[in-house]
Amino acid sequence: MDKIWLKTYPSGVPAEIDTLSHQSLVALFEHAFNYFAPLPAFTSMGKCLSFQQIDEKSLAFAAYLQQSLQLKKGDRIAIMLPNILQYPIVLFGALRAGLTVVNVNPLYTQRELEHQLNDAGVKSIVILTNFAHTLAAIHSKTQVKHIIVTELGDCLDFPKKQIVNFTVKYIKKLVPDYDLPFSTPFNHALEQGKHFSFKFQVVDISGDDIAFLQYTGGTTGVAKGAMLTHRNMLSNLRQAELWLDSVLRDGKEVIITALPLYHIFALMANCLLFLKKGALNVFITNPRDIDTFIKTLHQHPFTLMTGVNTLFNALLNHPDFHKVDFSHLRLSLGGGMAVQHAVAEKWQQVTGNILLEAYGLTECCPAVCINPISLTAYNASIGLPLPSTQIKIINADNEEVGLGEAGELCVKGPQVMKGYWKRPEETQLVVNAEGWLRTGDVVTINEEGFVHVVDRKKDMILVSGFNVYPNEIEDVVSEHEGVLEVAAIGIPDEHSGEKVKLFIVAKNPDVTAEDIIAFCRTKLTGYKIPKQVVFLDDLPKSNVGKILRRQLRTHVS
Repeated sequence: MDKIWLKTYPSGVPAEIDTLSHQSLVALFEHAFNYFAPLPAFTSMGKCLSFQQIDEKSLAFAAYLQQSLQLKKGDRIAIMLPNILQYPIVLFGALRAGLTVVNVNPLYTQRELEHQLNDAGVKSIVILTNFAHTLAAIHSKTQVKHIIVTELGDCLDFPKKQIVNFTVKYIKKLVPDYDLPFSTPFNHALEQGKHFSFKFQVVDISGDDIAFLQYTGGTTGVAKGAMLTHRNMLSNLRQAELWLDSVLRDGKEVIITALPLYHIFALMANCLLFLKKGALNVFITNPRDIDTFIKTLHQHPFTLMTGVNTLFNALLNHPDFHKVDFSHLRLSLGGGMAVQHAVAEKWQQVTGNILLEAYGLTECCPAVCINPISLTAYNASIGLPLPSTQIKIINADNEEVGLGEAGELCVKGPQVMKGYWKRPEETQLVVNAEGWLRTGDVVTINEEGFVHVVDRKKDMILVSGFNVYPNEIEDVVSEHEGVLEVAAIGIPDEHSGEKVKLFIVAKNPDVTAEDIIAFCRTKLTGYKIPKQVVFLDDLPKSNVGKILRRQLRTHVS
C-alpha cells in the first residue's frame, strides 16, 4: 500500500525514524538517570524517588542479581508486582544485569503462573507478598531458583513503611499465608547489592538481545511470549517520541500511571518513553479504588494521562471527578481497547482535553498507529501509522483491499517482534518471511490515511451472512443515558446462524431491555439489533480494564 497517510502527517514528523542514538535500553535510561539526576522520577503513596535514587537503587539490585545470585546475560527474571516503587528498581536493575524481563500479571491463577514461569524458563522472580501464596503452591513444579519477596510499603520511609505493611497484612488481611522458606526480602537484596556494587561488571548488550518476553494471547489460548528486543523497543520509543515531540517538554511533564506497568502499553508509554523525557510518573497502585485515585489527582499538577476506555468511563461517572484541576492537562491517550464515542465526548467536556486514540499490540512493542495531537475533536479513528511503519489490509484470500474496504490489518516495521518464544510454527502463522505481521484486527483506511478499527476478527458476529461488529453495537448502546457499560457478543440462532446479545451495567436502574432494543432500532439496521439484553452488576475485565467478551459467552441462555 502506498503511504497515503504521509500527506496527513503533522508538521515536523518525518516519514522515517532516524538512526537510534542508543544501542540498548540500558544506555537509554542510564543517560536519563544522569541528565535528569535531581528531578523526581517516580512517586507512590506519598514517597518520591529521583532519577539519581532510581539509578543508585537499580544498580544495587543489578549487582545483587549478578554478584550474589550469579545470574548471567539472557537469564529470565519474572516481575510480579503492581505499580509500586519497587517495580522500576527491579526493572532497570534486571536490564542492567543483561537479563530478560518476564512481566507477570499479579492476579494470575496457579495454572497461569506455572505455565508462564515454565514456558519462559524463569530462574528468578520478584513478587509482592500479597501474591506469594500463588507462587508457593506451584513453586516445586517450576525451575525458579531465586525468590525475592517485597511488601507493599518496603520503599516508603519510617514509620509509614511499618504502618502500611502492618495494615495490609494484619488489618486488611491482604496477605494470605504462604511458605517460601528460601526467599529473600527485597530490602535485604538491595543492602547486599550496595556492598557488591563496586564489583558490578557492565554487560555488553546488543540491539538484537531480548529485553522482554511479553506474554500475550492468554484469553484466546495458551499464552505466548513475544520476544521484544532492545532494538524493537528503542525503535518504538523513537517513533512515539517523534510523533509527540512538539508537545513534550524535557523534565517538565507529570504523567498519571494507572494502567499496570506489566502491561506493554504502560510499560512503553508511561515508564520508558516518559523516563526518557524526564517526566514524573505518578503511580496509581489500585485504579479500581476511584476515591483514592481522584484524591491522588488532586495532589499533582498532572500534564499527561493514559488509560483504557473503561478507566476513563469509571472516572467520568464518579461525582468528584469534575472537581479535579485539569488546567495543566495537555495530552490524554487512550489505547488497549476501542475508545467509545460517548466516553470521548464526555472526557473532552469535563477535562477540556481531547481523548487521543492510539492503537497497538504486544507484538509491536506496542504502538502502530496514533492520532495527530492537533486534533480538535474525537474522530473515531486509531490515527495514522507511525514513522517507519508500513501497513496493508487484506481479505480472506490474502489480497489487498481498496480504500474504505474492511480487511485484516498487517504491519511491518522495526517495532515488530522477533517472534514467539520457542514457538516457530506459531510465529510463522502471524509473521511471514517478509516481516509482515497479521494483527487479527479488521480495519478500514480512508483517503487521508486514517485507520478505523472495525473489530477483532475473532469477535465478528455473522447474522444471516452479514458481518456485525460488536464495537459498532457497543458504541451505539453506550450513548443511551441509562447505560454505564456494555458488551456485545454473538450467540447461536437456528434461523440466522447467530444473533446479537448484549450485557449491560445500568446507570439507571429503571432502564429495561425493551428500552435498549427500541433505542437500537433508531440507530441500527435490522440485522444488527440485539435480540437479547442481560443486565449485570459488572462486566468481566482483564486487570488492564479490557472487557473480556470470551467470558460472557458462557451466558448463552
